[in-house]
Amino acid sequence: MSWQWEYVPDEDTVAAGAPPMFLAEVEKKADELVRAAEALYLHGAGYQDTDEGAKHAFVNGGFFVYMITPRSELVSIWQITLDPDPGV
Repeated sequence: MSWQWEYVPDEDTVAAGAPPMFLAEVEKKADELVRAAEALYLHGAGYQDTDEGAKHAFVNGGFFVYMITPRSELVSIWQITLDPDPGV
């Protein structure tokens, strides 16, 4: 296994209608989260503790909700939210 990230349940459901530039920011941050999780959970598949639960990551234009699951070596993105007024 190797660490990865994915939209859950799928990209069409989670990212529907989001602008490509915003999604690029989300995916860039997701790549960073994968690298950090890989370093933090060196033996991810053998992890025995409970998962940390849902967290928020803020990027230009909004934020997204994600969870790190060490046993699956996965960062899952559940929801993305666009800033309703990016000019503020």
